[in-house]
Amino acid sequence: MFRLEAVLYKNILSIELLTLPGNKITCIVGESGSGKTTLLRLLNKMISPDSGEISYQNIPLSIIPAIELRRKVVMLQQFPVIFPGSVGDNLLVGLKFAEKPPVSSERLSEILSFVHLRKDLDSPAEKLSGGEKQRLALGRILLLEPEVMLLDEPSAGLDEETEQLVVNSLVVYTKQNQKTLLMVTHAKQVARDYAEQIIEISNGKIVSQQEVHSHAGGD
Repeated sequence: MFRLEAVLYKNILSIELLTLPGNKITCIVGESGSGKTTLLRLLNKMISPDSGEISYQNIPLSIIPAIELRRKVVMLQQFPVIFPGSVGDNLLVGLKFAEKPPVSSERLSEILSFVHLRKDLDSPAEKLSGGEKQRLALGRILLLEPEVMLLDEPSAGLDEETEQLVVNSLVVYTKQNQKTLLMVTHAKQVARDYAEQIIEISNGKIVSQQEVHSHAGGD
């Protein structure tokens, strides 16, 4: 799905060769400042490499318009943007930006339940906690039904129980809908429990890439 060849970005990331398969759950691990978030940003074309080539579905990112790419490859940043208005408004705004039709209140409520956010659609979004805002932004992404989800610490700010619920839901969604999930996480247990592939980055370089057999989030 993604292929990176001789990719350099400032003094942050240096990747000789990396292939990221589709329809899999890949966890990216490594210490803070190792380049994990930079890698996701490159895949979403939020930034561009200084040299080298990144391709998606065998097409160089350099020739794919950023807006077109981001409708297929959606990124959830560690500190997501929450817009003024209600929880429902925030769920719908992603569809609006993507020029997709709005969905019913029932569908919005389903998404809230899926990400384990127990709030009414008319609740003020700005009053949510950090972890609740993270789940709201995750719901916004799921409504877009992208081919690829790039998630930067999606369970940040969540307690351990909620983290397991949310990540397990994500894994089930990804497998049932044949999507691709690339997830940066500091939680090694999350990687061990859910990943089908684990990539470790250290000092901007890929130090290991291993296939694992996840047993969680199955049927």
